Amino acid sequence: MRRVLLLFMSGFVLPVAMLFAVAVHAQSPGATPAAPAIKNPVPATPASVAAGAAVFRKYCAFCHGLTAKGDGPLAPKGSNPPDLTDATWVHGSTDAEIFTLLTIGVGPEFVMVPFKGKIRDQDLWHIVNFLRNLGPKTAAP
Repeated sequence: MRRVLLLFMSGFVLPVAMLFAVAVHAQSPGATPAAPAIKNPVPATPASVAAGAAVFRKYCAFCHGLTAKGDGPLAPKGSNPPDLTDATWVHGSTDAEIFTLLTIGVGPEFVMVPFKGKIRDQDLWHIVNFLRNLGPKTAAP
């Protein structure tokens, strides 16, 4: 009986531990979560950029600042929000990666909280278009 229990535990615990390790790695600082291969469904029109700016001001400017330079007045101490107008994006710079980060947040501490269920997907895409408008024109969509 003990041998069966040991085999069961090793057969069950090992895969669960491996799954946990992969999840933790994907949410480590600097690790980019696997963004789905999706194309931005919202055209980057001036109206979309303006809508994204409005949503950004409402949900993101507290930490990232009104100009997205990472100088927001209410950023948690030590969180160091990134400058979203520069060419260096540690967590990914494609539209799909940005959308994914907005949706699931940035782990492992999740100082940047996930916005899935808080902001409509279309508005998240508007934010992506707004950030694209601010950032370097060489960034990949």
